[in-house]
Amino acid sequence: MSVTTKDYADDAPYSNGHAPATDKDVEKFDMEKLDEDELDEKAVRRRASIAEGQVKHNKLGWKRLTVCLIVEAIALGSLSMPSAFAAMGMVAGVILTVGLGLIAIYTSYLVGQVKLKHPLVQHYADAVGLMWGRFGYELTSVMFVLFLVLLTGSHVLTGTIAWVSIIGKTNVCALAWGVISAILLYCLALPPTFHEFAVLGYIDFTSIIIAIFITMVGTGVQASKAPGDLSAAPWSAWPPPDITFAKAFLSLTNIVFAYSFAVCQYSFMAEMHTPEDYIKSIWALGLIEIAIYTLTGAIIYAFVGVDVGSPAILSNSSVVARVAFGVALPVIFISGSINTTVVGKYIMGRVFPDSEIRYVHTKKGWVIWLGLIGVLTLVAWVIAEAIPFFNALLGIISSLFSSGFTFTFPALFWFYLIKEGKWNATRKNIGLSIVNGLILGIGLVVMVCGTYASVVDILDSYKEGSVGGSFTCSAASYEK
Repeated sequence: MSVTTKDYADDAPYSNGHAPATDKDVEKFDMEKLDEDELDEKAVRRRASIAEGQVKHNKLGWKRLTVCLIVEAIALGSLSMPSAFAAMGMVAGVILTVGLGLIAIYTSYLVGQVKLKHPLVQHYADAVGLMWGRFGYELTSVMFVLFLVLLTGSHVLTGTIAWVSIIGKTNVCALAWGVISAILLYCLALPPTFHEFAVLGYIDFTSIIIAIFITMVGTGVQASKAPGDLSAAPWSAWPPPDITFAKAFLSLTNIVFAYSFAVCQYSFMAEMHTPEDYIKSIWALGLIEIAIYTLTGAIIYAFVGVDVGSPAILSNSSVVARVAFGVALPVIFISGSINTTVVGKYIMGRVFPDSEIRYVHTKKGWVIWLGLIGVLTLVAWVIAEAIPFFNALLGIISSLFSSGFTFTFPALFWFYLIKEGKWNATRKNIGLSIVNGLILGIGLVVMVCGTYASVVDILDSYKEGSVGGSFTCSAASYEK
C-alpha cells in the first residue's frame, strides 16, 4: 500500500504532496484501510482513481529529467550570453560562465539532497517551509509562481521578436504576434505530466543547437567578409573602458539567469520513480550548459564584438536572422511553456490536495486544467506586453528570484536541513560551511546589486526613448 502524507507529516508540514504509488497499489488496493462509511462504490472509484493518478505521475526517469531540466534552462540564457561577454570582456565572461555553472551544479545537488531526506517535498516552497514554517512556505510560493509566470512572459516577448524578425515589415499590429506566441505557449503547456512533456524536450534541444550553429556560422561569415577579416572584430579580453557598474552587473545577472534550473527541480523530482538518480541529471545538464554557454558567448562575441545583439540571433544579417529565428521557434515556445506547466501543477496540488482532480485524468480535472493554464498564460502575455524590453526583464527576474532559488536558498538548506552536527564539528563541516557561506553571500549580492542595475537600466532606457511603450502596435521596438 502506498505511503501517505501522514507518514511524513514532520518532513513536509505545508506540502500537499503524496508519496508516489506503484502499480501494485492499483492492482492490490487495500480495502481493509477504508472506513466503513467509505465502502460505497463512489468512494472506492475515487480512491482507485487517485492511486491511478499517482502511478501516472510517477514515471519520470533520470534521462527524461535531464531533458526537462534542459527545456527549463537552455533557451534565453544561451541567446543573451554573447552580450554578457561583450559587457564584461572575454576573460571575465569565460571565468564567470564556468564558475557560476559549477556552483549551480553544486547547489542543485543540495536541492536534491533535501528531496531525498524529505520525500514529500513536491515544490520549492515545501523545502523553504521546512526551514521557516508557514511564513517561509507562503513567501516562497509567491516567489515561485511570480518567477515562473515572468519567465513565460519573457518567452512571449521573445516570440514576438522572432515573428517580427521572420515576417519583416508588415502592417500587422505587433500585438498580434504576441497573441500568437501566447496561444502556442498555452497549447504546449497542456501535457499534465513531465514524462509526457519530455518528448517535446528533444525537439527543443535540437532547435536551440541548430539555431546557435546557424548564428555562429552566420556571424563568422560576416566577420570574415568585413575589412581586416576575423582579426578585425572589435572584441576584447577585458571590459570596455566606458562600461558602467549597472551595465556590467546586468550582464552578470543574465549569466545567473541562464543557470536558474533549480527552481523547477523539486517539481520534476516529484514525478521520478527513482529520485536518487537525479545526480546523473544535474551533472549532465550542468556540463552541457557550461559547454554551450561558454562556446556560444565566446565564439559569437569574438565574431561580432562589442555590438553583439541580445538575443544574439539579431547579430546576423536579416536573411540569416530570419532562418535562425525560424529554427529557434520550438525552443522559444517549448521552454516557455514548461514554466506554465510547473505553476499549474503546483496550484492544482495545493487547491485539490486529496482529490483525483489534481492528477488531470478525469473530465473535471481536464476542464479545470485547461482553464488554469489559460489564465496563467494570459497573465504572462499581459506582463510581456507591459514590459517590452529584453535584457532588463531578464535582469529583474534574475536579481529578485533566480539569485534566491539558485544560490541563497540552497546554501541555507545545507545549514538548516542537510548539515549533520555543528558547523565546526568536523573539517568537512567547516569546509562546507565556508563554501555555503560564500554561496549565500553571492546570492545576496546578486539580489541587491542586480536589482539596482536593472532599475538603472530601465530608467536609462526610458530616458533615451529606446522603449516603445506598453501594449504598442508598432513593430519598430522589436526590430533589429
